[in-house]
Amino acid sequence: PAATAPATTTAAPAPAAPAAPAAASNGNKAEGIENPYGIEALWKTSDAVAKTVLILLLVMSASSWYVTVVKLLEQSKTARQAKTAAQEFWNAGSVEQGAKKLEPNSPFRFIADSALNAIRKHDGLKGHIPLADWVSMSIQRAMDRVQSNAQRGLAVLATVGSISPFVGLFGTVWGIYHALTAIGISGQASIDKVAGPVGEALIMTAIGLAVAVPAVLGYNWLVRR
Repeated sequence: PAATAPATTTAAPAPAAPAAPAAASNGNKAEGIENPYGIEALWKTSDAVAKTVLILLLVMSASSWYVTVVKLLEQSKTARQAKTAAQEFWNAGSVEQGAKKLEPNSPFRFIADSALNAIRKHDGLKGHIPLADWVSMSIQRAMDRVQSNAQRGLAVLATVGSISPFVGLFGTVWGIYHALTAIGISGQASIDKVAGPVGEALIMTAIGLAVAVPAVLGYNWLVRR
């Protein structure tokens, strides 16, 4: 009996070793749990109307960013052409020589060519109009056309900035309606049953605001430029 007593006391702690793999296994399972209240869950659990709203907001966001980038590049190009016009055109010997120094697709070249064409066509009944007035009218029409082309596409930003919050709000109302209907059918109105579906529906409004704010800021920035 004296010889067997130490054996039993030293062998007792041995079964504690497998606890580490079990804990690691539980940790991996916890990390693999998906978020039941995220955008992915919203897409999987939503119906056709809610998915249409999400797709519409995505298209509106992509179109507003596309217009913003394109108009920014156009304005940067026009600014560069303006510097060229200031350096080359006004140092030329004549208007025709100055116009030839400008880029063919430059709006400043278009305005200069409009003035030259007005001088060439100042005949017939047009000859009764003073030349200065006739040239000024032609230049003004060319400037209005350039201004109209410069503003093309900004209506998309204005539209997206105006209606995207309401589109998101519609998605929220639709989601809350279906969430409350499901809660009423199940007969369970506890906080865990209400918070999840209603919170997912409110994501629609957040997405609508996230689409509208960049569009409004981009519109105001481009118009000021």
